[in-house]
Amino acid sequence: METGSSLKTILFDLDGTLVDTAPDLAETLNRLLVKYQRPVLSPESIRPYVSHGTIGMLGFAFDVTEEDTEFAGLRKEFLDIYENHLCHQSQLFGGMDKVLDFIEASELSWGVVTNKPDFLTRPLMQELSLDKRCACIVSGDTLPQRKPDPAPMFHAAELAGSPADECVYLGDAERDIEAGNRAGMQTLVALYGYLEKNDQPDLWQASGSISKPTELIDWIKNSSGHV
Repeated sequence: METGSSLKTILFDLDGTLVDTAPDLAETLNRLLVKYQRPVLSPESIRPYVSHGTIGMLGFAFDVTEEDTEFAGLRKEFLDIYENHLCHQSQLFGGMDKVLDFIEASELSWGVVTNKPDFLTRPLMQELSLDKRCACIVSGDTLPQRKPDPAPMFHAAELAGSPADECVYLGDAERDIEAGNRAGMQTLVALYGYLEKNDQPDLWQASGSISKPTELIDWIKNSSGHV
């Protein structure tokens, strides 16, 4: 980090970074496929598309784009199913509990910035008993803008009471890194997340990357002000 700066807040993307939501989202997608008498897909094949939300998952399973007339209806059906299967199998990524404990013990704050709609984000955080621990939750519809726009990042920093340049943002998609960079934050790629085989995280201009959640602890320790 730049000389004289210090780290105050760690911000996380939600799906594929903080919480492994792929099992519940894959189940939701397969329930929708069954409804339309289509073959179910393996959770492993669905996983890389989860970070791209309904656009990515429905595009993969139904070969539709956001511009197609049937997309809006499929998206509504998907979200209706998912709302009732929000946290059957979803859980923190392995080691993330230790990361959050370390952040809190270090008297740092943490929060979430996601493109997931708020009516799904907050109940999921509540189910995992995370909503009272975090300094902020910024969802995809909290503001008119969504990632990769930097506005949600600035809003999260404000809610957490930290300047943007004293925050780090961890995410598993290119738009996460772009949003964080545009806000002047440090950025880290969560390589353990839902990356597609064609993704090139080395080209995303992130400050760094981690291959498992607990590596974030070492990164924080090595950051200015937290030796």
